[in-house]
Order: sequence, then structure tokens, then C-alpha cells
Amino acid sequence: MESQITTKKPPIIETIGAQYYCFNKPGEGKDYDSKTYENEVVKAETVKSASVTENVESTPVYGSGKVYDTRSKIAYVDIAVEELAHDADDLNKMRGDLTDESGLIQGVTTPKKPYFAYGKVVKLSGDNFRLDWYPKCQLVENSDEANTSEDSFSEQNSTLTIRAYAFDEEGKIFKNSVDSTSKNFPKGITEDKFFSKVIITKEDLSELNP
Repeated sequence: MESQITTKKPPIIETIGAQYYCFNKPGEGKDYDSKTYENEVVKAETVKSASVTENVESTPVYGSGKVYDTRSKIAYVDIAVEELAHDADDLNKMRGDLTDESGLIQGVTTPKKPYFAYGKVVKLSGDNFRLDWYPKCQLVENSDEANTSEDSFSEQNSTLTIRAYAFDEEGKIFKNSVDSTSKNFPKGITEDKFFSKVIITKEDLSELNP
């Protein structure tokens, strides 16, 4: 019996869309609680690019004097975000800077950085899209460079490196996504619905379309 050949033409990436973030709100004595986030989800249409790098830890398993298998685990994911601008108070909070009512912002050498959920939109051809939530993130680095203005306008962007960790109890899941081109895409899900709250479980997704 001859094999059946199926030709697929998946949509191409057209542009990066908006970014979203929502700060975690852990209880006393905790650094992170997947069940508690602030009510406010912030949307910012300031993204120039977002590059995702998965950092994998691989361990070879030896048997009979040779490599029998290799076990791999994603330790964390780095998201390098180039953006036009960022809200000052939110960036200071991500950095772990000290701020008070005097208006003075102090950067410290060993900051206590809060966890937050980070979301991004990837727009595909044919009005398709992919929506990503990374529920447990920290800002690990940000670069800031300013140049003198010239006769013509030139963009001066900053770069944030956001690190995403596994957020489930077993330490296995680091991202929740939906893709409009998937055959199991939940009908009725829009960008506004998906980012109306941080998605932790499949039940959270189902609640968006009761």
C-alpha cells in the first residue's frame, strides 16, 4: 500500500504583536504563588522584537560502555525583548529598585526581584496568531542606551532579558499557548480574552469560553 502524501502550507510569521505582564502576588513568606496574581494585566504595544532561547540541561545515560540514552530538561527560557519604551514604575518594580514617596529611585546590587507573568503575541499570515503566557518570570537584565539626537529621527530602544521558569508543582511546564492554526484551537478565544488573566491550567482556559 502506497503512503499518502499530504501537502501543508502553514502560515508565516508577519510581525510581533503586543506584550502583556501581570505581577505575582504571593502570600507572606512566599516568593511565588501560582494561584495569586494582581488584578491588573498590563498591555504594551511597544515591542520591536522578541527572541526566545530555551536553555536545556542534558544528561547522558551510559550502558555497556556507551551512551544508551540522553535525558534532557529545559532549565529555563530566556526572552530577549527589544522595545521602544517601558512604564517607569513597572520597570523599577521588575528590577527590584527601591522607591519611596520622595521620588528617589535607588538601584541596589542584590535586588529582590518579584515574579510576574509575561505574555506576547505572534501574528501570522491569514489573520492567524499565536498567544503565549509565561506565568513565572523574572527580569534578569536590562540594557539602556541613549544617543544624541540628530537631524532625522532615530529609534533608541532598550532590551529586557526576561527569564521564564517552570510554574507547575512538578516543575515540568513553563509556557501556556494557543495557536489559531491548531486543529484543537478553542473557538471563540481572542487576544483580549486570553490575556484577560494569567492562564495556569486548562480549566482557566475553559472559563474564558463558558
